[in-house]
Amino acid sequence: MIDEPYPLRPQQRALLARWLPDATVLADLSWGLVETTVLDVASPEGRCIVKAGGRDDHHIARELRAHREWVRPWVTTGRAPQLLFGDDTEKLLVTRYLPGTLVEGTGAQHDPEVYRQAGSLLAAFHGQASRFDEQWNDRILRRVERHLALPHRIDPEVVRRVRAELSAWPDGGARVVPTHGDWQPRNWLIDDGVVRIIDFGRADLRPAADDFVRLARQDFARDPALEAAFLDGYDSDPREPEEWRRALVAEAVGTAVWAYGVGDAKFEQLGHRLLLELYRETARGG
Repeated sequence: MIDEPYPLRPQQRALLARWLPDATVLADLSWGLVETTVLDVASPEGRCIVKAGGRDDHHIARELRAHREWVRPWVTTGRAPQLLFGDDTEKLLVTRYLPGTLVEGTGAQHDPEVYRQAGSLLAAFHGQASRFDEQWNDRILRRVERHLALPHRIDPEVVRRVRAELSAWPDGGARVVPTHGDWQPRNWLIDDGVVRIIDFGRADLRPAADDFVRLARQDFARDPALEAAFLDGYDSDPREPEEWRRALVAEAVGTAVWAYGVGDAKFEQLGHRLLLELYRETARGG
């Protein structure tokens, strides 16, 4: 049984004792910034990854939905982990361990072939389903407004300009597809040249371009060849200019506010930089 040092609730421990009797922890992979506990364990089922959410966690439910509805095609080709057990009520899931090394921070993060594979994988994921969400634009507007109402350190003049832009955003809907929600090298594994995908805690139905945002703010900005390889793998570019602009603003505000809330100063500065870049461009454009 997984012992006390790990912050699991009694109900979660009881489920794990039933699902993975005699499991032992090999490594604690938790970030420490959010309330999700992530453990690499050895068990009678083999090596597994355990994810346990805190009481206010919303990521486990999203991850379970992704595994049940969208991830299976990747699992069958060894590109994503297999779900073994899950409980929405107790916010707990177990997946089979997926071999590989995180792309982020390695030489693979600079390899166009990695991005070409990632683009191809994402196109297949997005292509599984599509529908028109009648309220998408309303929800993204409310999300930015909620973020701005939280404590943050965004410059007041930038806030003023964001709010002015929000007043012109359209209401109504947009076409949405299954999205990963955090599509970037920290959630890609590389194993003998093969890219694999982990962490579906932000998966949801969104416009396809939303899965380009986190790459655009870092890897694409760093090396245009990576963007070209990614688009080659994806085989199109879903970024319609006005919708893309709204996605970038929402991401920048969300990054600055969320990072301030969890005390991640480095990530918070990224959010501020993204906002300054967005509104410097607006100023240059008149």
